[in-house]
Amino acid sequence: MTTFGKGLRWALDKLYALSGITASLFLISILVLILAQMTARWTGQTLTGAPDYTGYCMAAASFLGLPYALNWGSHIRVNLLLNALGKYRRIGEIWCFGVASYLTVFFAYHAIKSTRASLRWNDISQGQDATPMWIPQIAMCVGVVILAIAFIDHLVMLFVTGNHNIKDDALGAGAE
Repeated sequence: MTTFGKGLRWALDKLYALSGITASLFLISILVLILAQMTARWTGQTLTGAPDYTGYCMAAASFLGLPYALNWGSHIRVNLLLNALGKYRRIGEIWCFGVASYLTVFFAYHAIKSTRASLRWNDISQGQDATPMWIPQIAMCVGVVILAIAFIDHLVMLFVTGNHNIKDDALGAGAE
């Protein structure tokens, strides 16, 4: 692998790790919001918008966690079917990564388009928080764009090296 290839591999792996770390920070934010809301109830106060912000954090954690989970083999894959393909497994993997790459790019395009529309129309949440909807939608866009990059990365690696770059294929570990 060339120096450029090693640098790109390092950068992509760091991007996926950063995405996972950011997702975990959003999970911690959910915990903090729930604890703050419980404390507010015990003291007779209200924490306006906490359920809405908790939902935004959950969406952010979900979408930002997807690329990290893919890179570490935590997504449900079709290993039973791929193993049944035998010597044609690589063709099946190329097809799966190709379809997944197409669908995530399609989803990323429309997520960004929807977020831009929310910004243009000044769409505000219906909850007590009255947050402009483009703000929590940014995390969805970032997460799905990184997921599309990850799928394309694994597809290219499959073409170039003959193997995807998923670290720990948990479901197929004993299948080889």
